[in-house]
Amino acid sequence: MFENLSLLVLQQYWWIIVSLLGALLVFLLFVQGGQTMLYCLAKDEKERNLLVNSLGRKWELTFTTLVTFGGAFFASFPLFYSTSFGGAYWVWIAILFAFVLQAVSYEYRNKKGNWLGQKTYETFLFINGLLGTLLLGAAVSTFFTGSMFSVEKMNITRLSGEMPIISSWETPFHGLEAVWTLEKLAFLQNLSLGLAVFFLSRLLANLYFMNNIESQTIFERSRKILGINSALFLVFFLFWLIRLLFIDGFAVNPQTKEIFMQNNKYLHNFLEMPIVLILFLLGVVSVLWGIFISYIKKSDKGIWFAGVGTVLVVLNLFLLAGFNHTAYYPSTFNLQHSLTIENSSSSHFTLTAMSYVSLFVPIVLAYIWYFWRAMNKTKLSTEELENESHKY
Repeated sequence: MFENLSLLVLQQYWWIIVSLLGALLVFLLFVQGGQTMLYCLAKDEKERNLLVNSLGRKWELTFTTLVTFGGAFFASFPLFYSTSFGGAYWVWIAILFAFVLQAVSYEYRNKKGNWLGQKTYETFLFINGLLGTLLLGAAVSTFFTGSMFSVEKMNITRLSGEMPIISSWETPFHGLEAVWTLEKLAFLQNLSLGLAVFFLSRLLANLYFMNNIESQTIFERSRKILGINSALFLVFFLFWLIRLLFIDGFAVNPQTKEIFMQNNKYLHNFLEMPIVLILFLLGVVSVLWGIFISYIKKSDKGIWFAGVGTVLVVLNLFLLAGFNHTAYYPSTFNLQHSLTIENSSSSHFTLTAMSYVSLFVPIVLAYIWYFWRAMNKTKLSTEELENESHKY
């Protein structure tokens, strides 16, 4: 089946899979968002324990999805993996460090003999929530604004004793420049998406708490803060999106494979890929509807509309970056070194073998859905938490 497909079709297939994993990861970042609100939503230790244990039932899904996303990128587009993870390592180390802090905090926060104290681990959870969302958002934004790297594939043919290096990062900050360089105000674009992801994770967390916790007090506080988080999310996301539609983008000549700057490239991508545009707009409407029914109608079902909408929006932003003859990882150091789904993918054989493995993805998703549903069958209450044998 898959072996009869062309290399380009396999590359597009795997870009869709990677994009879907990235979209699911952004939705699951509600765990990080919730961790940043432990002290503004909870007024005493009992309420804080409710929030932490509600999030603790889901944090492993976020971590697993992050690892799966990175693994899928490594297997399908290894040149991106070596360029970004090997070059922009400071930003990825910071993200990894934040997630390690999260794992340690859930494990030891409520453990006997915890000499650091609960507040220390709750501070670690806040750091994970802030850095994890902000840096991931800024890193994804560089798919549209570009990064300073070079790629020399011919280096692998060197016969000298030195280790052949294909990709090199051309700044000493190794990825952190995404949020502070003043070059063409790209940092402002990157930072605005980082902040948009941060406030999106918080509003999703508000919706999740309203749906998952049996406490009218936490419900009302979550609903109140939902309005603030939603407003700030819309400000930063709309700034990023509107500016994206009118900046020059990184286009690829389909015949010569030459990369060049094109006016309003991402606006053209939307118009030339109407299905992507329609699904993107449906996602936006779904997120807004989830916020509306939760804030105005006091519904506890908003997380499902906003969650599906988030996945649709992020999925189609990834497709916007990689499809329609676009360089998904642009090099501002040398345009011709930019990465596309065609020049950075694995071989036809590797993609074919992996495609058969990908047929198990629906089973994994069904497994996650089943256990999510089982854990959320009844809302978490203080009484239920007291009877739990394992507490975070």
